[in-house]
Formats: sequence, structure tokens, C-alpha cells
Amino acid sequence: MKKVRAIVSLLLALTLALSLTACGGQTNSEPQQPDTQEEPTPAEVNLYVLSGPTGIGAMNLWAAADAGETENTYHITMPGANDEVVAALSNGEADIAAVATNLAATLYNKTSGGVTVLAVNTLGVLSMLSNGQEAATVSDLKGKTIYAPGQGANPEYILRYVLTGNGLDPDKDVTLRFVGEGSELLTVWQSDPEAVILAPQPVATSILMQNENARTLFDMTEEWDKIAGGDSTLMMGCVIVRNEFLQANPGAVELFLQEYAASIEKAQSDVEGTAALCEQYGLIPKAALAQKAIPSCGLTFVTGAEMKTGLSGYLQVMFDANPKSVGGALPGDNFYYGA
Repeated sequence: MKKVRAIVSLLLALTLALSLTACGGQTNSEPQQPDTQEEPTPAEVNLYVLSGPTGIGAMNLWAAADAGETENTYHITMPGANDEVVAALSNGEADIAAVATNLAATLYNKTSGGVTVLAVNTLGVLSMLSNGQEAATVSDLKGKTIYAPGQGANPEYILRYVLTGNGLDPDKDVTLRFVGEGSELLTVWQSDPEAVILAPQPVATSILMQNENARTLFDMTEEWDKIAGGDSTLMMGCVIVRNEFLQANPGAVELFLQEYAASIEKAQSDVEGTAALCEQYGLIPKAALAQKAIPSCGLTFVTGAEMKTGLSGYLQVMFDANPKSVGGALPGDNFYYGA
């Protein structure tokens, strides 16, 4: 059995995953890129899966590994906080990790270009919810109070980008109120029933399940796409590899990508089974909640040039909002595997 490190609250972990900031500098190291002529050679892989939506795609891989059905041998750890992932990648304990994309960029800077992003696994996981009120467009939120997690982190920057793109001044046309962690959003309407809530998954699904009048006003991924016009994509989760491991085991990395893509595909096609695994492995507390949330968790598998275009544009928006959100500098071209 694979060992699972101490798991803190899912909602706290999600907030941490979205809020890491650190500084770093420009780098020039070159990771090994895929060699289509090399035979895939299995290896032992220390895989870290950060608790929260970015980990959903690995659930079926985890189960297959436990059953001895994978070509690579996976030792899977699920930390609840970013600092554990940062430490594990920095000291060589982790080979591959599923993390938030801004954390990936931060690690690239922190390790002097020592990690490479292999694939994007999660698009946006944020939705705007109302307590029965209607809004045809984001611009209709003028005058509203919006509650959100992640002040000074990705949720705030995403919210401001979407509001600004719809002609609203986030500091004048709406009132922004930030909470410390996602669980606090569950009780907002008790004191402010007219408020709009910006919630990540699975918090958004939990709110919808607990409030009969609740409705989804806007999917932030869709709203981002309307503004970006193809220049960027709201890509919030990814898998990264430590470059020393990539250079020593290029075939194993290719095998991982194949097995991981299959895991995500199964998560999309077998939501009920994947939800049960989320509860079994402690990723999401209850299978019923996971089953409702998974379809809204933006599961995807994007690699190569498409990944680079969408993710570099997203990181540019984050950098423009606050350079510290991506580690102080934008990653170089060598950050993007196969691009």
C-alpha cells in the first residue's frame, strides 16, 4: 500500500494551493525534452498529489498502481500543504507532482529552472453563485457584494481579470469581501443573502447542495475565455517533473503521461467510480460530494504547444497582477515539456 502523509482539511488545502506566493529569478537550465526514438523504460516514481481538485486526475492511476496494473511503480504521497511539495521536490523526495500552475511556476524560479511542466490537468475550478438572483452578464453584478477566498492570490486575480474584462472597476463598481478559507463561504448567505459568492470546487457544489435557491451564475473558465480570445486559458492545475528525474528516466516519464492520461479519461467517463476513490484515498471527504463536484472540476489533459500557449498566457495575467504569484518571474520556454 502506498503511504499517505497527514491530510489536513480539504478546503484549507485548496485555499493554500491557490494562494502560494514566492520570489525567484530568471534561469537558463535546459530540461530533457521527449525523444520519440527512445523505448519507454519503467521506473519507480515518487508521485506527490496535492489535496484538492488538482489531485482528482490521479485517483484512477493510484488505484491501478495499488492493484499492480501500471508499468511504472508508483509511490504516492498526498500532502495537504504546498510547503510539503516544495520541500519534497527541492530535496529530491518527489519525482513528479500534481500542483497548482502558479506553484509550478514558483518552483521553477525557486529551483533555478529545476522543474518542467508536463501537462495541464485542471482548468478553472471557480464559479460565481447567487442566492436566487439572476444576472445575464458579469457586468450585471455592478453594485453587488462579492465574497471570495484567496485575497492576494489566484482567486482574487482571476476575479479582477473577469470583472475588468466586463467593464467593471473591481474597486469601485463592486464590493469585494475576502474570506480566509473556502469553508467560510458556506455561511455567507446567513448574514448577507443578496451577496454573490466566488467559490472553488468542491465548495461550490457543497453550497449548491445545501441551499435550494442557490444557482450558478457564471463559470469563471468560460468567462475567462470570452475575454482572452484565445491568448490564454484559465489553467489552474498541472503535473510537473523534477528535471534530474526527467533526464535520468525519460521513458518512465513518457509512460507516466500515458498512464496519467488514461487515469484522467477514466475520471471523466466513470465519475461514480472516481468519486468513490476520492473518498477512499482522502482527497474529498465524501463520495457523494465528489460525484457532484467532479463534472465541474475542469478535468483535462493538455500537453505540448497547446499547453504552452494557454498556460503562458495565464501566467502572464497572474504576473501582471502580482509578480510574486508566479515566483517573481515568468518561466522560460524550457519550462514547457514537448513544446
